[in-house]
Amino acid sequence: MGYQEINSETINGWCREGWEWGRPIPHESYERALRGDWEVFLTPTKAVPREWFGSLDGKRLLGLASGGGQQLPIFTALGARCTLLDYSQEQCRSERMVAEREGYEVEIIRADMTKRLPFDDESFDLIFHPVSNCYVEEVEPIFRECFRVLKAGGVLLAGFGLGIEYAFSEETGRLERALPFDPLHDRELYEESLGSNSGIQFSHTIEEQLGGQLRAGFRLTDIYEDTSGWGRLHELNIPTFAATRALKPREERGA
Repeated sequence: MGYQEINSETINGWCREGWEWGRPIPHESYERALRGDWEVFLTPTKAVPREWFGSLDGKRLLGLASGGGQQLPIFTALGARCTLLDYSQEQCRSERMVAEREGYEVEIIRADMTKRLPFDDESFDLIFHPVSNCYVEEVEPIFRECFRVLKAGGVLLAGFGLGIEYAFSEETGRLERALPFDPLHDRELYEESLGSNSGIQFSHTIEEQLGGQLRAGFRLTDIYEDTSGWGRLHELNIPTFAATRALKPREERGA
């Protein structure tokens, strides 16, 4: 079994156990969004600034690894035409359940975001990509695919870990590991990851995360940091996550 299949099954299990990021929003939250009362998250604790979105009415939006019936219902209530791509059956199931409950249409595609995205060039106005590439060995190909499927002038909103969270114990805040955190090249770490039911996760550097977006052709327009929401590093207000707003320029790169 490949590591992405392991991660998919791991997340399915978390969802069945009531994982925070796998619980669909209630009907009341959808109703509030219809009235303009809403918030969504790319990282654990800070809501995304509303000005990062602009008007979503009539826009084509891709929720990339954004299943679970949490964000796309909000975007649908705001007028967006939404597509989900997620490799977790449970996350897709929750997304479908909310759409059926509220009576709207959403395109749901169960697929692996490390592969070529199953969309034509310039298909979307906005991509919403919450923290998830920590389960992926290489992040830069994902940013290149996001650039390809976004329209000129389109926006990528992405949340990700800063990498240092893997070096410290969340419980104690003590420095415990060298980086990178890469179970595919450390057999002991691989077995430990399987035994702890944490999936196969990877640390990624700022060079990979921000540099990867820039090298894909994006122009960064804003960024904020966040904590994990729990543990010693959170108590000390040490950021371990970030979210970025990146624009696909209307002009060709190099122009």
